[in-house]
Amino acid sequence: MVPHLKFQDVGVKYSLPDGRVSVAVAGVSVAARTGEFVCFVGPSGCGKTTVLRVAAGLLPPTSGEVQLNGTRISGPGKERCMVFQEYGLFPWYSALDNVAYGLRLAGMPRAERRERAQELLDRVGLASYAHHYPGELSGGMRQRVAIARALAVDPEVLLMDEPFGALDAQTRAELQTELLRIWAQSTKTTLFITHSIEEAVYLADRVLVMATQPGRVVQEFAIDLERPRDKQSTEFNRLEREIDACMRGSPALARAPAPGS
Repeated sequence: MVPHLKFQDVGVKYSLPDGRVSVAVAGVSVAARTGEFVCFVGPSGCGKTTVLRVAAGLLPPTSGEVQLNGTRISGPGKERCMVFQEYGLFPWYSALDNVAYGLRLAGMPRAERRERAQELLDRVGLASYAHHYPGELSGGMRQRVAIARALAVDPEVLLMDEPFGALDAQTRAELQTELLRIWAQSTKTTLFITHSIEEAVYLADRVLVMATQPGRVVQEFAIDLERPRDKQSTEFNRLEREIDACMRGSPALARAPAPGS
C-alpha cells in the first residue's frame, strides 16, 4: 500500500554568505497514512518547519524527495494546505472573504464560494462573525478563520506549523479539541508541528521526535490512547515523560524504536 505522504531520505542544505554550508535537515525518511495525524516535536533549530515547507512544495529539497500518493512533489499544490502560527489573514478582508480567498483564486462563482465559506465558519464556531475583520477578532478566533480557510479548498493534507503557539493556555486547549473534531469529520492527513509534548500526545496518532546538528527524526512514538484523551491519566503522563526523556537524550526511558530500525 502506497503511503499518502512519504519523505524519502530528504535533506536540505543552505549556502551561507561566508561560503560555508549549513545542513538544516538530513536523511528524513517518514511516511503518513491517509487520515493519520502526525506531530513533529523537537528543539528550536531542528528543522521541523523546514520539513513542513518541503512537504508544502515551498522549499525544494537538496537531496531525496517527498511523494504524495506515490508522485513526487515539485511545488505547491491545492491538495496540500499550510496553516501558520501568524494566521496570515488579509486585514482588509472580512472573515468570510478570507475563508473564500482560495476559492476565489480557483474561479468558483461568488455566490457559491461565499456559501462554502459560511459553512466552514459555522464548522469552526464563527458563523456570527462572518463580517468581522481580523482586527476585531481574538487570536483564537483568527486562528479558527485560518483553519477554515485551509479547509475551504478541500486539501488532502493539512500542514500545520505551530498554529496554537501564540495563544493563551485556555484558548489553546479549546482549539486543540476543536481541531480534533474537525479532523475526525474531514479525515485529512495532518502533519502538525509543536514545541509542546502535551499537545503532541493529546493530538497525534504518532509523535516524531527530531534532533539537531543535523535536523533529523530520531524516535517515533505511537500514541495508542482512545480519544478524547485524559491529560491527567497515568498512561498519558508516561508517554509525556518518555518523549521528554528522548528529547533530552536519555536512553533509559526513550525505548521507542527509530523509524526504519
